Amino acid sequence: MRPTPAEVLTRGVTVWLTGLSGAGKSTVAGAVAEAVREVAEVEVLDGDEVRRTLSRDLGFSAADRDEQGRRVGYVAELLSRHRVLTLVPVIAPYAHTREAVRGHHRRHGTAFVEVFVSTPLAECARRDPKGLYARHAAGEIHGLTGVDDVYEEPDAPDLRLDTRGLSARAAAAEILSLLHTRGHLTALPDLGDRTAEPAAS
Repeated sequence: MRPTPAEVLTRGVTVWLTGLSGAGKSTVAGAVAEAVREVAEVEVLDGDEVRRTLSRDLGFSAADRDEQGRRVGYVAELLSRHRVLTLVPVIAPYAHTREAVRGHHRRHGTAFVEVFVSTPLAECARRDPKGLYARHAAGEIHGLTGVDDVYEEPDAPDLRLDTRGLSARAAAAEILSLLHTRGHLTALPDLGDRTAEPAAS
């Protein structure tokens, strides 16, 4: 008999995936969600989708980027507090924003895991899934995170993933293993073949 969500997910937890555009955050988050969807309550709060909905009033100034991260963090904590595995693939370039989100979770007694998707800039620019790096090179946009705007790498993430040569399933397996080790998951789902194409966001 298939276990219930309450039997697999012992408590809600936010998995915050930070990294540059093209690092593989969204693809890895999607692979985690796909792996656990039948056995646990799971939601993905994609940064781009949140910008199109809850954060339509925000631009890309430093203050707006900070506010975007805090808004996503607030929603994530609400979901996780109610026993949801909440996956948050967002750039969130500032350390103080990420620490504020972690602190908000801590104050509510909600689990928070920070995953640094550390794929280097050169590889992210080669993938360029949204065409941002090409547009920047053509002079069409400026203020691109990691190029001519700041990205502050996490000093001590709970997990570091470089998706060069690492499939989305293999990256997802590392996240799930961490959650299992920390007692958030009672069992590890079967991810099947982990030798698929390297992850890309």
